[in-house]
Amino acid sequence: MSNITKRFSRRTIALFWTVVVGIVIASLIYYEQISILYVLATLALVALLLIVGFADLEKISVDGSSTSAETTK
Repeated sequence: MSNITKRFSRRTIALFWTVVVGIVIASLIYYEQISILYVLATLALVALLLIVGFADLEKISVDGSSTSAETTK
């Protein structure tokens, strides 16, 4: 797995996943499977809300480092 990440950059992998998701969504719309699309959209929204809900945003500073302002004093 680490060999694959050395070959492709993170941007290339993200572009690949975007194209794959776009193809899946377009095929669901083309074959009129809107009910499956609704279920997938609901599950994706729930996953996003869980990620945001469990994210520890207090320990992230503005510049992206993991040290907070309280620990640097």
